[in-house]
Amino acid sequence: MSSPHMGSEELKYVLEAFESNWVAPLGPHVDGFELELGKYLEAKHVAALSSGTAAIHLALILLGVSPGDEVICQSFTFSATANPIVYQGATPVFVDSEPKTWNINPVLLEETLVNRIKKGKKPKAIIPVHLYGMPAQMSQILEVAAKYDIPVIEDAAEALGSHIKGKKCGTMGQLGILSFNGNKIITTSGGGALVSDDEGMIKKARYLATQARDPAPHYQHSHIGYNYRMSNIVAGIGRGQLKVLEDRILARRSNFNRYKSYFEKLNRQGYSIEWLCEPEDFFSNRWLTTIIIDPSLNDGISRESLRLAFEKENIECRPLWKPMHLQPVFHDAPYYGGQVCEKLFENGVCLPSGSNLTESDFERIFSVLDKVFLR
Repeated sequence: MSSPHMGSEELKYVLEAFESNWVAPLGPHVDGFELELGKYLEAKHVAALSSGTAAIHLALILLGVSPGDEVICQSFTFSATANPIVYQGATPVFVDSEPKTWNINPVLLEETLVNRIKKGKKPKAIIPVHLYGMPAQMSQILEVAAKYDIPVIEDAAEALGSHIKGKKCGTMGQLGILSFNGNKIITTSGGGALVSDDEGMIKKARYLATQARDPAPHYQHSHIGYNYRMSNIVAGIGRGQLKVLEDRILARRSNFNRYKSYFEKLNRQGYSIEWLCEPEDFFSNRWLTTIIIDPSLNDGISRESLRLAFEKENIECRPLWKPMHLQPVFHDAPYYGGQVCEKLFENGVCLPSGSNLTESDFERIFSVLDKVFLR
């Protein structure tokens, strides 16, 4: 559905690491990747890490989240957004989405904050997510956060290259996180980054990510640390991938437009298929192309109809994220909102969206869609 897509220079950087025997964590490629990523994002400071999950975990630590605290979290997301909250012994408080971007609803966010504060539990942080590459309503979210003096951790794991009025996702909150997992728009095979304009926070993140080793000739530790730093080899892959990022964004957006044209034709024939449109001044990298197909409006055809038809042809197609408040592991967590994200999960599907899809791949994809809709 979204496989890795290598460019022409990744191997060059990897070979440099091998030839210099600098294969262990840290090294010149890590430094270079952080600088180049910061330049692309127009961000002051970047720490390259082992995963996006590690970045969220460190962000929570930096903000002082501890056992007994609460953290506001978008319910409609992947579990890696919420799991680190529990790592810290804190409680996730889930909030529903709004239909325009499918991301956290700013109105419900404020209602949730007011309610939790009344209960004597002022949340320690807010984690909005730019889902499937679509930016969240950040101006409203940041306004609410500032009103109640609560920091924002911006989960841009799926949104590298997306922006609002030119401001890149991952650079609008106090802390931003990125992921370079194998299915992301660019990959380091596994990896992530923490982004901030606060130099002190990024310095501390690097310290904690390298087992919190104190400056001493021997191994000395004053804090609990983590093995969260990116390796020199992996960072070399990232440096090569950054060079093709804009091409990958163009390819993903081209995929979306191709699907959109197909479904527009179906809608003119009486179907009612929906997709995410970019609000004014929003730019999505279109990491994954997603649609909503309500069987009651589409002659009984559901997202499962599509998924199973693709599966029969050995093509991956997946439901949208199952909301966190519906996950068994979070069944006791507070939830605020209605059924927006529940309906999205019920009727939504992710289509094959890799930037390396070929013309023959699309022929197979549209052949399946034709069989489902033009029966």
